[in-house]
Amino acid sequence: MLDTGANHSAVTASVAQALGIPVDESTSFALQGVTGSATVPSIRVDNLLVGDLMTSSTLLPIVPDALGGAQGVLGTEGLLDKRIFIDFERDRITIKRSHNGRAPYGFVTIPVKISAQHLLMTTARVGSVRAIAIIDTGAQTSIANLALRQELLRHRSRYVFTDDEVTGATDAVTKGQDAAFPPIGLGPIWIEGAHITTGDLQIFGAWKLTNTPAILIGMDALGTLDELVIDYRRHELQLLVRHNGISTEREYE
Repeated sequence: MLDTGANHSAVTASVAQALGIPVDESTSFALQGVTGSATVPSIRVDNLLVGDLMTSSTLLPIVPDALGGAQGVLGTEGLLDKRIFIDFERDRITIKRSHNGRAPYGFVTIPVKISAQHLLMTTARVGSVRAIAIIDTGAQTSIANLALRQELLRHRSRYVFTDDEVTGATDAVTKGQDAAFPPIGLGPIWIEGAHITTGDLQIFGAWKLTNTPAILIGMDALGTLDELVIDYRRHELQLLVRHNGISTEREYE
C-alpha cells in the first residue's frame, strides 16, 4: 500500500516469515498511527525495490495485519526526488525519477509543502472553511480534527452525525462521528460526496494540528479523480478530472 502519510516503509509479520528473516526484537520502532502509537519490532532486508525506487540495507518495522489485504506499506523515504503517477481508472501506480517536468495538458496543479515528516501539506477548503490538508494515500477515508468540525458547525448547524470508528496502523480504535460535509476544494477542483469522520484523533496532536482546522484527505476523496501525480521534486500535485469534481470556483455557505 502506497502511504504518503507514512515516513517509513513497513511489512506484516507474514512477509517476514515468508522471507525467512528473523524479527529483530532489539531494534524497535516507535510506530505512530492515526489513532495511537506503539513500539514494534523490525527486520533488516538487503533491498526494497519499487519502480525507480531502490533502498538498500534497510530496517522495516513489523506492522499489525490491518492493511485491508496489503502485506506492507511503502512509505515516503526515498521518494523526495520521485514522481508518482496514479491511474485510478486502470488501477496502476508508477514510480519514476522526477525530471522536473510540468503537468501534462489538462491537469490542474496544486502546490504542496513537504513537512519534516515528509507529509504532503496544502490548503484546502471544506465548503467555505479553509483548512490545512494532508494528502494521505494510505487512508481509506477522510478524517478531520475537532477544530474543523467546530468551524463548520459555526457556519451551518444542519449536519446529521452518525457514530463511527477509526482504526489506525497500530490497531488502536478511536470513536468518531461521520457526516456528509460540504465538498472538499483543492484549487479549482471540488471533490463531491466524500463523508468525513471527525474526532479527537491522536495523529493531529502528533502533527501539532489540534487548534487549526485540518483534514486528512484519504482515498475515498482522492479516488474520485481520474489521475493523480505526486511530484516530490516539484513540490506539487497534478490532478486530472474528466467526470467527477468541478473545475470552476464555487461558493458555499
